[in-house]
Amino acid sequence: MTATAPTAVDFWFDPSCPWAWMTSRWVDEVARLRNLEVTWHVMSLAVLNENQDVSEDYRAFLPRALRYTRLVAAAQQEFGQAIVKPLYDALGMQIHPGGSTDPDTVISQALAEVGLPPEFADHSETDAYDAPMRASHFDGIGRVGQDVGTPVIAVNGIAFFGPVISPAPIGEEAARLWDGVVAVAAYPGFFEIKRSRTVGPIFN
Repeated sequence: MTATAPTAVDFWFDPSCPWAWMTSRWVDEVARLRNLEVTWHVMSLAVLNENQDVSEDYRAFLPRALRYTRLVAAAQQEFGQAIVKPLYDALGMQIHPGGSTDPDTVISQALAEVGLPPEFADHSETDAYDAPMRASHFDGIGRVGQDVGTPVIAVNGIAFFGPVISPAPIGEEAARLWDGVVAVAAYPGFFEIKRSRTVGPIFN
């Protein structure tokens, strides 16, 4: 009996986005149930909004978000693709369930968790790897258009924004949602399904 080949999935995330974090937890669950082979890519809310009219509070948040994306991009360039997901997980656990808003603490603890030296934090404050970071960002956003955000998911090359979910489902509920999302995204004329959010991110 021939084993079924895994489904190729690409996932673009900004580490600071709680909605991308929720969706990433769901994709982790589905990967176990539906034999997904997920490649994780950084994208940037700071780049996405650099020429946009956003609130003062959101504008103040973007430099912190940029530090996290720069750190992930630097790690990917220096240590390869295998470091991207562990570093995302280490950052995200502190930012989202942990609720930390201090980037110095978040970064130092995340680096320790994945076994990178403390001085690697310096990469979060330089533009040395902005070119590949921006290339990764535009690779993802270019597949879905400029009027969306993070996450972006591509399944066998078919890309879509979201889904925006809370909480992240588990078990067969997660698998059924995946099957439905992939089915609607596969239709070339499908563009949008939406309703108002009634809850925020539920980290459980």
